[in-house]
Amino acid sequence: MSAETITTISPTTNFPVATRTGVTPADLQRIAETAQAAFRSFSQSTTLEQRQKLVDRALSILEEKKDALAKEVTEQMGRPISYTPVEVLTAVKRGRYLNRISSSVLSEEGVVHGDAEEGFKRYIKRRPVGVSLIIFAWNYPYLIGVNSLVPAILSGNAVILKPSPQTPTVAEQFAAAFLEAGLPENVIQYFHCGTPELLEPLIRSPLVNNICFTGSVAGGLAVQKIASDRIVNVGLELGGKDPAYVRDDVNVAWAAEEIVDGAIFNSGQSCCAIERVYVHKNIYDSFIAEVKNVLSKYRVGDPFKTETQIGPVISKRAKETILAHIADAVSKGAKDETPANATFENFPSDGNYVKPTLLTGVNHNMTVMKDETFGPVIPVMKVDNDEEAVKLMNDSEFGLTASVWTKDVALAENLIERVEAGTVFINRSDYPSPDLAWTGWKNSGRGVTLSRFGFDQFLKLKSYHVKNYPK
Repeated sequence: MSAETITTISPTTNFPVATRTGVTPADLQRIAETAQAAFRSFSQSTTLEQRQKLVDRALSILEEKKDALAKEVTEQMGRPISYTPVEVLTAVKRGRYLNRISSSVLSEEGVVHGDAEEGFKRYIKRRPVGVSLIIFAWNYPYLIGVNSLVPAILSGNAVILKPSPQTPTVAEQFAAAFLEAGLPENVIQYFHCGTPELLEPLIRSPLVNNICFTGSVAGGLAVQKIASDRIVNVGLELGGKDPAYVRDDVNVAWAAEEIVDGAIFNSGQSCCAIERVYVHKNIYDSFIAEVKNVLSKYRVGDPFKTETQIGPVISKRAKETILAHIADAVSKGAKDETPANATFENFPSDGNYVKPTLLTGVNHNMTVMKDETFGPVIPVMKVDNDEEAVKLMNDSEFGLTASVWTKDVALAENLIERVEAGTVFINRSDYPSPDLAWTGWKNSGRGVTLSRFGFDQFLKLKSYHVKNYPK
């Protein structure tokens, strides 16, 4: 079987910007075998302190190359160049946080001792799981990659990276940085694959001991199904339909600016972007007016121009899906109240541009309020009170993040207790904080990355029961 050729199409021009050679089943078998051998050597020959130093050096290398890495991301997935260096720096910052807390999570001080009994020792240690297959998405590739890669290496595992075909260089840059930092060969490997079916042999392989997937619900279900005839952990970070509720005590201009940013940053292509907005009836009209004011000043265009705030969406297919959600809403009574903005009407000719769109008069019979849009759309629904808002926020198959915007923080803390989501915000959104567990409820996934709990999937427990030899 010959390897496929994988072509990365620029969302800005719809022309190829990169090609890579894919893998054959024989390649995947070799990768898995060398990963297992590398794991056995690496886990037994390095201390936590040595691994921490390796990680720190690798992160410094990535930091030094931030401008080159940022240019690659802008070219391959279309985020404006003003923002892509920040992703690299935030990924480095996140990695350093995970590195720092690894001392308390992984050190021998973390050994759990059983009850004291003369002539016996009983204790529990955490041991690395082995080889982790990390399949990660294109929309924030460095941030998503760091979430799993850093704790996997710190825990003593070997890693196989499978990047999105849209951002192939990210895995290459990770591997190169760690190799330059002194990581032994084959502890991190990567491969390119454009045909999902080709992943099956690796997912089914007993040489792979842990699987981390970040992407769509459909992709996560497919990986879970392939792995279902094995006893193997499958961590899933999937999509969202994240709601925001704006109470009537807020500064409306402030709330509108924050929520627009939370909804359309990165062209809305974030699993934790705000995709549904519920606004108290007392401020609904003024909120809509302020959102229009904010949108009228946004700049859509060529992502390589520093003044651009919103670039293209990732593909023609994504654009079609977003426009279909908008059309469905309008056909069912919603209004497109997007303000006049010259940059919304005069896109560069070749890219997959979608104007940031404000929809009013929406309801839960519309696709845009039920399915993940993953685009720069702000659907706003009027609500009578807190009770109605919470009920609507929970009326979703997803449960990734949710936010409440109000002056009354104490009241909001009570409200968010009732909201069904893995992360709940008050007066903030769209920010995976590294010291908190990043986890999805419902169809938004299972498992955890970030925080001290983000190490758990890369570790297994081993119990030790030692009895002194009889005298």
